[in-house]
Amino acid sequence: MVAIKKDKVTGQALGTGRRKTSVARVRIAAGKGKVTVNGKDILEYFPLVQDQNAIYSTLDIVGKRKEFDVNIRVLGGGPTGQSGACKMGLARALCSYDTELFQPLRDNGFLTRDSRMKERKKPGLHGARRGTQFSKR
Repeated sequence: MVAIKKDKVTGQALGTGRRKTSVARVRIAAGKGKVTVNGKDILEYFPLVQDQNAIYSTLDIVGKRKEFDVNIRVLGGGPTGQSGACKMGLARALCSYDTELFQPLRDNGFLTRDSRMKERKKPGLHGARRGTQFSKR
């Protein structure tokens, strides 16, 4: 079960999502379906459709695309990692808003943290696994 987090002043539901090195802090409140990311409209911040769909799919699963205004602050990583972090943060915020939404989000994998991270470089190698070039002479 996800912890219920709400803002003490505004009453907005909160959620934090992470993927790779990106961290997203999501706030949702009842509204008309406006999604802003770092002060910009979602279409402006995420020009790729796959990144937009990652966020919209979370709202579409629970059928609440036009019921919430979503405000996201995201930092670190690249666009795909950021959209993945936003997706998880939004799912957690929806669970904080209404606990009935937990099961459909859980069943569709929106609450599962993607644990894949970049592998570290090892000493004596050029990269994480790439060794030195072989020389015959």
